[in-house]
Amino acid sequence: MIEPDLSGQTALVTGSARGIGRELLLSMAELGADVAVHYRSSDEAAVEVAERARDHDVSATTVQADVTDPDDVDDLFDEIESELGDVDILVNNVGAFAPQHWAEIPHETWETVIETNVYGTYLCSKRALPGMRSREYGRIVNVGYASSDKGLVSPKNFPYFLAKAGVLQFTRMLAADTQDDGVTVNAISPYTVENSDEFPDELPRGRPASFADMSQAMLFFLEEGSDYISGQNVEVSGGWLPENV
Repeated sequence: MIEPDLSGQTALVTGSARGIGRELLLSMAELGADVAVHYRSSDEAAVEVAERARDHDVSATTVQADVTDPDDVDDLFDEIESELGDVDILVNNVGAFAPQHWAEIPHETWETVIETNVYGTYLCSKRALPGMRSREYGRIVNVGYASSDKGLVSPKNFPYFLAKAGVLQFTRMLAADTQDDGVTVNAISPYTVENSDEFPDELPRGRPASFADMSQAMLFFLEEGSDYISGQNVEVSGGWLPENV
């Protein structure tokens, strides 16, 4: 098990009131990180997650924001910095999807998928970086999707694959731009996770990725000995490779 000591660090996971984001956040709280539980509308769930985090004797706060809005993102970080201090670890997890045929997806949904995945990752990273650079330390982990950087295409959910390809390209660019700043930028990319609404008929290794699988991949990048690893993408997919890439 990978269990870095995160004592004294502040972590923000976007979209951490539920699902993968919740479990990633709690895995860091368990290892000593103070945590900010971000939500957009799930306020009651966010409060419950913060309470669970405090069971590990760390500080936890809940923060509401639309991560596609620059002003909201500024306010989000201002609140965290006031409550917990500067953000040392940022996990960009928020990202809507649209599992319909691309031609049937309303324009507004296309915008939501692109903006939550790409703009949210960009805006939160941009806001977190000045503090990280000034301290010469920071860890950014983005959540992608397996094979989306290999030219994955499908008529269904296409804007999501397109957005996640952008997230992984942004990850590599930002890693190059921060290589002398003490900051690492990496990604973890699942295929099917245990909380998915639907499962394909055949799953690699006979099961979906667990929350623990996702946390282990993230925590690898937070290890002290991983400070030379940046711009990388770990696929948490059991070896899945679609036929069209």
